[in-house]
Amino acid sequence: MKILVTGSNGLLGQKLIALLQQQAGVEVVATSRGANKMAALYPEVRFVALDVANREQVQQVLQQEKPSHLLHTAAMTNVDECELQQAECWQQNVTAVQYLVEACEQQHIHLLHLSTDFVFSGIEGPLREDAEPAPVNFYGQSKLAAEQLVQHCQTPWAILRTVLVYGVAHEYGRTNIVLWVRDSLQAGKPINVVNDQFRTPTLAEDLAQGCWLAARHNATGIYHLSGRELYTPYQMAMQVAAFFGLNVALITPVDASTFSQPAKRPLRTGFVISKAEGDLGYYPRSFAEGIALVAVQAMEAL
Repeated sequence: MKILVTGSNGLLGQKLIALLQQQAGVEVVATSRGANKMAALYPEVRFVALDVANREQVQQVLQQEKPSHLLHTAAMTNVDECELQQAECWQQNVTAVQYLVEACEQQHIHLLHLSTDFVFSGIEGPLREDAEPAPVNFYGQSKLAAEQLVQHCQTPWAILRTVLVYGVAHEYGRTNIVLWVRDSLQAGKPINVVNDQFRTPTLAEDLAQGCWLAARHNATGIYHLSGRELYTPYQMAMQVAAFFGLNVALITPVDASTFSQPAKRPLRTGFVISKAEGDLGYYPRSFAEGIALVAVQAMEAL
């Protein structure tokens, strides 16, 4: 197997590189915009600069590398930025996928595409793979349009949807809910946390494992890959505070309407993951186990 990963500098991309380079008989190619953030950690992993929104680059790199599988994790994922910069969002999340689909068809590459719970309305959850998509924001619309392109791909394809991914990455600008809550409370800072949205939070290592299992099984179709437990962000924050022994009185539960954000969020998503468990052998860790792992990794990163 030769697996090419797009977005290798991102949170999931980094976890995939770490996991795939350990697998016997697997050649991995990391691709991303900008310099390779994993170069010092995995100097033996081949890296190729790739802007997936550049058709010529996509054609050239896939023709040159000829991977058996392409794991497409690169995307514009900041939901509010997507709402405010819709042309850029469409370019990164839809047009880029069109280019990848074309190149995968030409090279007969198995395309595994990462998607999101935000393709759903949030009226009911947890959701199975056959639930009807109905996005409530532009990010979700772009990811649904990309899914539709993938579903018409004339080569083997899989859509891997996920929910609220958290974890620790190398030289990664964004924080995550676990570290945000810990750092805020350690600083004695009161925080307002939403208590009327529901998600099944997903540890980045578990999602990477799910992606690898899908590639290894040559899976086709749609799979839901997330954690098992349905929580509100407030419930997650309370668990984080308890784990680190911090002051829960600093955490105030609020309705989503408290925040004035450009993009609407679906209220209740979360996934039923029985298909991935049965077909792929995907077994994610509990949120409590995820917090513990993030705590260790954050210490190691200091």
